[in-house]
Amino acid sequence: MTRHLLGIDAGNTVVKGVLFDLEGRVLARGALDGQSRQPQPGYVERDIAELWANAATVIRRCLMEAGVEGKDVIGIGTAGHGNGLYLIDRDDQPLIGIQSIDNRAAGLAAELRASPAADALYPLCLQRPWPAQTATLLLWLKQNRPDLYARAGTAFLCKDALTLLLTGNRVSDFSDMSGAGLLRLPERRYDEALLAAYGLGDAAGLLPELVESEASAGGVTASAAAATGLAEGTPVAAGFFDIIASMIGAGVNTPGEAAIVAGTWSINQVVRETPLIDNTIFHASTWRPDRYVAVESSATSAVNLEWFVREFGGGHGPAAFEACNGLVASVAPHPELPLFLPFLFGASTHPDARGAFIGLAGWHGKAEMLHALYEGVVFEHRRHIERLRRAGTEITRASLSGGGSRSPVWCQMFADILDLPVTVAECQETGALGAAIAAGVAAGTFATLDDGIATMVRQAAQYQPRTADRALVEARYRLYCGLAETMPEHWKRYREGA
Repeated sequence: MTRHLLGIDAGNTVVKGVLFDLEGRVLARGALDGQSRQPQPGYVERDIAELWANAATVIRRCLMEAGVEGKDVIGIGTAGHGNGLYLIDRDDQPLIGIQSIDNRAAGLAAELRASPAADALYPLCLQRPWPAQTATLLLWLKQNRPDLYARAGTAFLCKDALTLLLTGNRVSDFSDMSGAGLLRLPERRYDEALLAAYGLGDAAGLLPELVESEASAGGVTASAAAATGLAEGTPVAAGFFDIIASMIGAGVNTPGEAAIVAGTWSINQVVRETPLIDNTIFHASTWRPDRYVAVESSATSAVNLEWFVREFGGGHGPAAFEACNGLVASVAPHPELPLFLPFLFGASTHPDARGAFIGLAGWHGKAEMLHALYEGVVFEHRRHIERLRRAGTEITRASLSGGGSRSPVWCQMFADILDLPVTVAECQETGALGAAIAAGVAAGTFATLDDGIATMVRQAAQYQPRTADRALVEARYRLYCGLAETMPEHWKRYREGA
């Protein structure tokens, strides 16, 4: 009998399944786009039933492509985008799925941040409220959709909805719930005072049981086995917040290492043995009692390229993205190139931030605009990383994962702009690999996550920072920072006066 591990990675749009052998080699992969709904400006929702149907389809595709049976899969792990809110009722039926790029609670988050609640919250969970934070969204529903709030049975994260449908169990893990601001840190537990500070003192019963990421959340049920082709009883690991899964899948688990994800979100995280206590940092997460990450993030990364290709690229497949890489590579550094503010879905520091091309001239074309987009995304990653450094975190090397890591020209731009060596893992699906490593521990194949990393993760490439255009890079970055800090205020004043 062959032995394989399955990792499922559910982002804001795509659900991926990847089947691995026990040495981390990819045997099969499948992916399926979901449909986001935007019923009002700023609202971004998904159908939880469609999420499950897509995951089941992807799992079946993986088994078929690899030519294996469900019994050959000895463990399953899940990862999913953090925050947002996946709410089910008391009978396990979906009520609403809100994605992590939703902005409906921007006003509420601003109110909370300006109130004494923010000062009360930070010492407890090492976060301040923001629009798509799970706790903030739950409070928004309580205030604006009391009908849904009254029917709620459990408040989940994305991957927890998949775990429920695979196992029938309502559980979450420490990485997701701490990343959502719902755990007291460093104690790693639910807390009545924390919920009360959010205005959610009545929500304790909505929070799922906590399970360590690499522990079994239960076995595949008969109904899930019928839908997916997996074997009934196969252990399902509790899984990870996807940024932690990508970190594990990239081989980052040592204090001082940075894991950067260039996907829908700009994720910039540094591993620590203790939490970083600094209220200027976006948020914190944990996946084991002696490991914490300080996280700076925003929805400002490769999602901007997805938008550009969808609206102006004439396609959305690998060929379209490869064409973009070719155009960007054709552009020589020059001080007259345009700049791009990657705020199509807002910014972590300002809810009124909006995207913009700045400095366009008649001699600029699609290549120069794409160069500006790639560069602007990396500039915003750097702004996040510099906040981590100012808070006292030393960063000596970084790994890059997510869709952006598939572009060599983008990888080199990261190394140049961050002035750091940047490594890229051999396996491009680092989120699914991290989930599969957790599955290997849950199945008893690996004793610890560290053992799984040592066995399944290999590096494919390293990019060294180039020095030839350092002065130009720094000048453009300073100009970018000034625009990124001032433009949102101008837009806010315009909207208030409109």
